[in-house]
Amino acid sequence: MNNSPKIGAHVSIRGGYGRAARFAWESGATSFQYFPKNPRSLKLKSVDGRDAEDCASFCQEHGIVSIAHTPYPTNMAAGKDAATPEAVMVSSLRNDLEIAEACGSLGIVVHFGQFGGMEPLQGYQNIIQCMNETLASWEGRAKLLIENQAGNHGREGMTLEELVKVRELSRYPEKIGFCFDTCHAYAAGIWNPEDTEALLRRGDDLGYWPHLVAVHLNDSKYPLATRRDRHAAIGQGYIGEKGLAGLLTSEPLQGAALVMETEKGPDGSHSREISLVKAWFGTED
Repeated sequence: MNNSPKIGAHVSIRGGYGRAARFAWESGATSFQYFPKNPRSLKLKSVDGRDAEDCASFCQEHGIVSIAHTPYPTNMAAGKDAATPEAVMVSSLRNDLEIAEACGSLGIVVHFGQFGGMEPLQGYQNIIQCMNETLASWEGRAKLLIENQAGNHGREGMTLEELVKVRELSRYPEKIGFCFDTCHAYAAGIWNPEDTEALLRRGDDLGYWPHLVAVHLNDSKYPLATRRDRHAAIGQGYIGEKGLAGLLTSEPLQGAALVMETEKGPDGSHSREISLVKAWFGTED
């Protein structure tokens, strides 16, 4: 990855992975996120080698980076006896990694996990076990990217400490990175834009930032620490453009792939927001 910021948004793979990359490029993006398969199902998907290679080649030629986002039902905290057990989660995650690798992506974003009614210690143990099983024989370059949570489904996964600790306790920390969601961090109350330095220092102390691979760049429709996960357009929520720009242009976040998960603009793309964010870095067209 070169020094220029990688800025983009989530795009559809309706026309294939290669088409997704081209759509991102046409909207002015140099990064993008996609669902490797049906976002509402854990059903495995065969890798379309030709389409994936088309995506990888196009991205390499145009200096684009990508990340894949695991389907919504993925829950790394699910145990062996859960309604959708750990084995199903592991198979789905491996499938996502294989698709991401074929597309030349940096990794797959996965939410920390939901404990439901289980004891927290069991939930953490389940997450670590799920990661270990998923990565045991994984030799690809695509990483498992753990995403911080907003707290709307429980308190787990809201802090950087939790993310760092499960990575440290896994057998394969070198295969694991992080995806930092700005809206989630704001909703969870771990980031106050009025004191961004506190978050940056905490990440430094924990050793979080060196393993940051991607950022979900989202404003928030709800105030600080309300544990409500609703994304607003960049600069049109409670975080605001000044708060987001201050964090994203800070040194620890340099080099991460920045991906918006906000609503599309009138033209069906995120071109306006991409131009806005580029201006923060002095790279607008």
